[in-house]
Amino acid sequence: MSQLEQKLTDMLTAPVEAIGFEMVGVEFVRAGKHSTLRIYIDHPDGIAVEHCAEVSHQVSAVLDVEDPISTEYNLEVSSPGMDRPLFKEAHYLACLGEVVTLRTRMPVGDRRNFKGKVLACESGNLTLEIDNQTHVLAIANIEKGNLVPSFD
Repeated sequence: MSQLEQKLTDMLTAPVEAIGFEMVGVEFVRAGKHSTLRIYIDHPDGIAVEHCAEVSHQVSAVLDVEDPISTEYNLEVSSPGMDRPLFKEAHYLACLGEVVTLRTRMPVGDRRNFKGKVLACESGNLTLEIDNQTHVLAIANIEKGNLVPSFD
């Protein structure tokens, strides 16, 4: 997570949780005037369009006051969806036995992209099974992670 994404997560978690939603994570995709601030929320009863609008309204008020982003951007509020993004160690722990895809910040061996079954998640490390081999990755080195949907 970038410093800006961490700052935004810290700034927006309390207001999102105050209206009854879980703040899953934040992504800021830089693209000049077409940059996007994407906020993922969840709720035990699921997420409807009205929920996204409510959180968008709440978050917009905070962003207008704090003004943490100096460039133009579009705000998107979304449910995590089936290919749920994974931001925290707790997210990976919840995926034990599931298949995930990952991209690391720094290469591990000769690669940055991984797809495998989560075997363990502890002490800041994620253990994956990939092609019958075990790989241990530092969660701090994961740039992007997603759950691979299963249709069993």
